[in-house]
Amino acid sequence: MRKLFTAAILGAGLLAAPAIAQDAAAASPEVLTDSGDTAWILTASALVLMMTLPGLALFYGGLVRAKNFLSVLVQIGAITALVSLLWVVIGYSLAFSSDGGPYIGTVQNFMFNQMLAVREGQTIGELVFGLFQMTFAIITPALIVGAWVERARFGWVVAFSALWSLLVYAPVARWIWGNGFLAEGGTIDFAGGIVVHTTAGISALVVAIMLGKRAGFPKTLMLPHSPALTVAGAGLLWVGWFGFNGGSALTASDLGAASAIINTHIAASMAALIWMFVEKIKVGKATAVGFATGAIAGLATITPAAGSVGPGGAVILGLLGGLVCFYAVGLVKGTLQIDDSLDVFAVHGVGGILGSILLAIFASESFGGAGYGEGASMASQLWIQVKAVGIVAVYSAVVTLVIGYMVSMVIPMRASEDAERDGLDIASHGERAWDLD
Repeated sequence: MRKLFTAAILGAGLLAAPAIAQDAAAASPEVLTDSGDTAWILTASALVLMMTLPGLALFYGGLVRAKNFLSVLVQIGAITALVSLLWVVIGYSLAFSSDGGPYIGTVQNFMFNQMLAVREGQTIGELVFGLFQMTFAIITPALIVGAWVERARFGWVVAFSALWSLLVYAPVARWIWGNGFLAEGGTIDFAGGIVVHTTAGISALVVAIMLGKRAGFPKTLMLPHSPALTVAGAGLLWVGWFGFNGGSALTASDLGAASAIINTHIAASMAALIWMFVEKIKVGKATAVGFATGAIAGLATITPAAGSVGPGGAVILGLLGGLVCFYAVGLVKGTLQIDDSLDVFAVHGVGGILGSILLAIFASESFGGAGYGEGASMASQLWIQVKAVGIVAVYSAVVTLVIGYMVSMVIPMRASEDAERDGLDIASHGERAWDLD
């Protein structure tokens, strides 16, 4: 009897095995994902992280005075570590949970829970997607560091960046990349002209106004202590941007990643050249810092449009990005005398906004672009883009103002006069970046 019972169980198991295997295969992410796409997005994630550490750290660090170099590196490093943790705990879920609303997500993916699946319309697992998006969440608040260098307290920087990533970045990412209300309205933002550069640029301008000017600004010359480090950082940012824009295609293909990377590279090249050309005419010298800043302006401008325009459109966007951002720097610091120390708004904000709006023109097939969605035209897309930029800009400004003052009630925003005079390397961290003895 026992042998018959065992045989029956085995027989039933053999009959059920194909069905069980089929169900397991249907639920397995490996069956639904593409290994080539997965490998590319993992690589792109590493490239985008490299943009922050060490790219942005060196780019910004070289632009400040020597006594503040280490403070920039520590601030960017702390933001990287803190935002990474917040993204896994709750940030990703607020931005991308599948069961949320058009304005904010839920806690469905708290602590990266329920991530062993494939998002609709993708060929990569959600864990890979979450990792890639983490690198964007990291670099966005890190960009704002350029507005407060040499005068913000470290504790305020950390607390502000944590709240900003949850209250500004995550909701805006939801609205545009998480199938929120702006996405439903037809907004195009391929890799972050609105989500990254508009939010960071507008917030940087607000913070710069809140903090006030550095002692001696604008009369005292505050020259970069190491243009060489700035150019090295810009080079890392330029290469990393291939992952930033190319990875945003979420697939390793000619029409996706390859075209986005080509557009990215030629826009940066054009902007760097035009910046140096204008600089030569205006001040008589084409500088290393000008080359680096021009390249970043071109990269910021092409970011929202990299997947929508053709190479011709990318060249024009690079040219316009270099020109407009060059004069925006003079407007903010010279005319308005706002000490946005490292030109976050003038370069990243203005570039991102410019590219986000002009993509509506250069996405046209007559310019070699990808065209528009069903029922859309150049005019309608232009209005959609302007409206989205306006909404995000106002939201970023208001929430940044609130967060800044809320944190300052607990931790003062600005370092003391003695700390500014001695440099934040010693005052905040008790170390020197360089042995000056």
